[in-house]
Amino acid sequence: MTENQINVMVIEDDSTAAQIYEQFTKKLEHFTVVATAGSGEQALELLTIFTPQLILLDVFLPDINGVELLWEIRKKYRGIDIILITAANDVETVGEAIRGGAFGYLVKPVIIDKFLSTLKHYQSTRIELTENKMINQDKIDDLFRTHHNRRTQSAAAVTELPKGIDKHTLRLVRDKVREVQQSLNVDEFAQLVGISYSTMRRYLEYLVSCKEMQVEIVYGSVGRPERKYRVTNFFLCRNDA
Repeated sequence: MTENQINVMVIEDDSTAAQIYEQFTKKLEHFTVVATAGSGEQALELLTIFTPQLILLDVFLPDINGVELLWEIRKKYRGIDIILITAANDVETVGEAIRGGAFGYLVKPVIIDKFLSTLKHYQSTRIELTENKMINQDKIDDLFRTHHNRRTQSAAAVTELPKGIDKHTLRLVRDKVREVQQSLNVDEFAQLVGISYSTMRRYLEYLVSCKEMQVEIVYGSVGRPERKYRVTNFFLCRNDA
């Protein structure tokens, strides 16, 4: 491995998402995804074998919350940097990520340009810290200022929701719809979540706009076509999408 080579571990239980991260990481010189883990347990086992420079970490894992895993990794492997990539957009999770020393925080659906620019910024920061034995106060201020600004912008961005979308209700809806493995209509989702039809419809359409759900139009033998909603595996969106 060259001095500037960055080995990456992806911790993500959605295999499609993990493959997308690997595909786009390959676009950057000196980055290599060397391992993928689908759970916290698998990740910790892999870390006993090798130590990557960077981890791309999801929050919603089947056996542990990703932020808790971040703290576990911090206890044993302080030299590993972590970027969270997750659908969790609540201030509490973002705050814990910042306190845990996460280098970045990307909210799904991830914008490709944002994904690549975050990794490029990580690369430039790493070079700055590894190629110089001493740096002056101005450069230190610049590094802290840039990193602080990026994290502050991420924290602010996840709090901006459209009118009529409440973060607590959104979290409830997200948790419930992820449990469903088939397409359901608004009534069926409303009964599952325990909210009104109109509220459920609003949140489903919001998740569709975020590419987290997709709509299927089902044509029956009689009556109007029915809209059914299904959770998507994962989508990466461009700024111009």
